[in-house]
Amino acid sequence: MPPEDEIELLLRYLQASRDALLWKLEGLGEYDIRRPLTPTGTNLLGLVKHVASTEHGYLTECLGRTPVFETPWLADTAPDNADMWAAADESREFIVGLYRTAWRADDAAVRELGPYATGVVPWWGDERVTVRRLLVHVIAETNRHAGHADILRELIDGEAGMRAGASNLPGGDAEWWRGYVATVEEAAREAERGFDAQ
Repeated sequence: MPPEDEIELLLRYLQASRDALLWKLEGLGEYDIRRPLTPTGTNLLGLVKHVASTEHGYLTECLGRTPVFETPWLADTAPDNADMWAAADESREFIVGLYRTAWRADDAAVRELGPYATGVVPWWGDERVTVRRLLVHVIAETNRHAGHADILRELIDGEAGMRAGASNLPGGDAEWWRGYVATVEEAAREAERGFDAQ
């Protein structure tokens, strides 16, 4: 595969993950995109802020490029996890715009450099790493956080699936899902009775 084709393939997968993550914000109000939904405070807009910041770090800064926006929430002096939530004065448009700005800069950098160019990830040590490896890492991380967003969105309003118009889920209506959940619950109870009794 020619290097430029490999880059385009990897960017296509990365873009699908980016789109899936942003789709989870659609149709929700400010409170729902910001509120903590797990004991560790995970929230939808915070996931986008985190992914935008870290992607730009890997695909621009680690490749020796100048960042196109500042990330004070990642500074050594910032409070822990400051990149994992949006402050009240950080609008949805600001965070989403930051992410889209990162996409443009990051995509341009990796296209220009190609898969074999190298950079350094300071928190990984002094080893030089290829653009290919960084892209694979960012795809994996983005998908991981898109999965978190899937669960958070389902907890908020039951909306599930990969993207609008193509949920990639079986069944579909509320009655089917109630039956499915009841079947899974009964299997869990039966396993508990059987395996825990041994």
